[in-house]
Amino acid sequence: MILNRFPCAKYANVFSYQLSNDLNGYQEIDEKTLRLVKDIPGYLGCENVKDKSGRSIFISYWDSLQAVNEWRKNQDHRNAKSKGKKWYSAYHSMLVKIEYSSEHNS
Repeated sequence: MILNRFPCAKYANVFSYQLSNDLNGYQEIDEKTLRLVKDIPGYLGCENVKDKSGRSIFISYWDSLQAVNEWRKNQDHRNAKSKGKKWYSAYHSMLVKIEYSSEHNS
């Protein structure tokens, strides 16, 4: 596994969630927002992990708070967020400032 993917990241948005049973429209909007976010200057990429119970953690990486705020203002992203209580049985989102990062790759 090569982990040196976001060496310039200054911010990370960590979104931990459990999907609900009502996913009507979820996949389409999820795919659309993942395409659109790539057009935001300062978006560096993302990674997603899922455990056996279905709990997922999605982390997006950013080079500035300005870039994060630009994405927050995006109407498609805002529309997707408005459906959060329908699509997720539980979620937690936090924006963190990256002060230090260290990696090892074998």
